[in-house]
Amino acid sequence: MSKLRGKTAVITGGATGIGLATAKRFIADGAFVYIMGRRQDALDAALSELGVDARAVQGDVTKAEDLDRLFETVRAERGRVDVLFANAGIGIPAPLGQITPEQFSQTFDVNVRGTLFTVQKALPLMQDGGSIILTGSTTGVMGTPGLSIYSATKAAIRNFARSWAHDLVGTGIRVNVLSPGPTKTPGLDSLADTDEMRQAIFDSLIAATPVGRMADPAETAAAAAFLASEDSSFMTGSEVFVDGGYAQV
Repeated sequence: MSKLRGKTAVITGGATGIGLATAKRFIADGAFVYIMGRRQDALDAALSELGVDARAVQGDVTKAEDLDRLFETVRAERGRVDVLFANAGIGIPAPLGQITPEQFSQTFDVNVRGTLFTVQKALPLMQDGGSIILTGSTTGVMGTPGLSIYSATKAAIRNFARSWAHDLVGTGIRVNVLSPGPTKTPGLDSLADTDEMRQAIFDSLIAATPVGRMADPAETAAAAAFLASEDSSFMTGSEVFVDGGYAQV
């Protein structure tokens, strides 16, 4: 496949889960991919899977200097960004009554502030035909017990795409939201402290998903590849759910 041949893609949160699966898919479709993540060991492990068509930049999306270093590296080596997948995000479970100021600040800093400035700092390297993909979530349109702060950040991401689609009129740059449902990722695993709790979460998610199973990250990556390519050339401000029907029926 060559739908992204010659393209330069940047993926934040690209060392594991959906980000890593998407990096693999973009490379298979012909792109050169930069991945960013906070943990150097995870980045090194990802690069061992991705091969010569990938480059890793260690950094935190909440730190302006790290984002500047990322995009300066891309500018110096490739000159442009054709596809930006602003995927970095965290979720800290806490029900109302137990939410701390630190949890609130950390989640909004990574998911909302980090997404905003990732996109804003990439824009000077983007041009007509560019595609911006933001990672949303089914939680952005649903009530989810214990995850109200995370859910609120994903609702904000959805409105970013709607508003930025207006801001980008005339540039030829598109922006869309990719919203996964229950997906087998390290992030989902981290929501539970024990194997029993983890299995209980998985069982409840599967029971609520019409497809009857959880997604593999590669399935979400396939949708990201669609949004990155010219196959989605008439889409901007949209939200694409890859959720097995979880938030749809």
